Amino acid sequence: MTVYGIHASHEQIHPTDLLTAVRRAEQAGFGAAMCSDHFSPWSARQGQSGYAWSWLGAALQATELPFGVVTAPGQRYHPAITAQAIGTLAAMNPGRFWAALGTGEASNEHITGDGWPRKDVRTARLRECVDVIRALLSGEEVSHDGLVTVDRAKLWTLPDEVPLLIGAAVSPETARWCAEWADGLITVNAPPERLREVADAYRDAGGKGKLHLQMHLSWAEDEDEALAIAHEQWRSNVFRPPVCWDLELAEHFDVVSEHVTPAEVAEVVDVSTDLKWYAGKLHEYASLGFEEIYLHHVGQDLIPFVDAFGEHVLPEVTA
Repeated sequence: MTVYGIHASHEQIHPTDLLTAVRRAEQAGFGAAMCSDHFSPWSARQGQSGYAWSWLGAALQATELPFGVVTAPGQRYHPAITAQAIGTLAAMNPGRFWAALGTGEASNEHITGDGWPRKDVRTARLRECVDVIRALLSGEEVSHDGLVTVDRAKLWTLPDEVPLLIGAAVSPETARWCAEWADGLITVNAPPERLREVADAYRDAGGKGKLHLQMHLSWAEDEDEALAIAHEQWRSNVFRPPVCWDLELAEHFDVVSEHVTPAEVAEVVDVSTDLKWYAGKLHEYASLGFEEIYLHHVGQDLIPFVDAFGEHVLPEVTA
């Protein structure tokens, strides 16, 4: 049965308000949660960037929901530190935590002062990080010399079971590569044919575990308001790679998105006032094989969304 969760966007909402929202989501019937891990927002209009790992400790204690995080080891985070963070949360919350690993964006990683590597180098670096993290979570002492360097690292606090390490992908090529190492796949909403290509690429390459989907949406009772929310908050997020990978500052995203129209935002965000339409959309995503779907309302006030979907949408899709 498909699990429907809530996505907590640290780059948009103060961590205190996010904690209130996920607690409310649990009460409303959402079955899981996940969050982003940013140092910088995508836009000055979003205006937040709480530290995901501190917040996850609080959120796991404040609810009984399972949680995941999308993070990028290799530059801002040394892989041994990422492994320690994953291991501690998993040890304290058995069976309730997973981490999706990606190659990252310059907007978060440039802060180290190191150069931003080419995509192929970032991919190779992530692959090294995955091996380091898995070995550490298995209790091994790890030394490694490559795109990342590790010297005799060992985790002394270990979970009873190694948590799932999920691959993050938006293209069939990356999904196919993730199948080599991942315990599951996560991607973002796209036209059904594109999602089918990504899912099939992962499965056909032998990818195991569940398929996860993050669904960007904007709901309000008024259609103009729903579209205005999406345009105000998410127009900096419409750009395909390599633009979204390589821009460094929120101000850069704001400049390049000055002329993005509401219609263009609606191509990447599911915008509607119709809760039955959302139920149908979720059924469609589930029919493509996605077993965990995380709803990301791109507005900054999550409570009306949580209450409306808890009352009218979740009963439709979980019946």
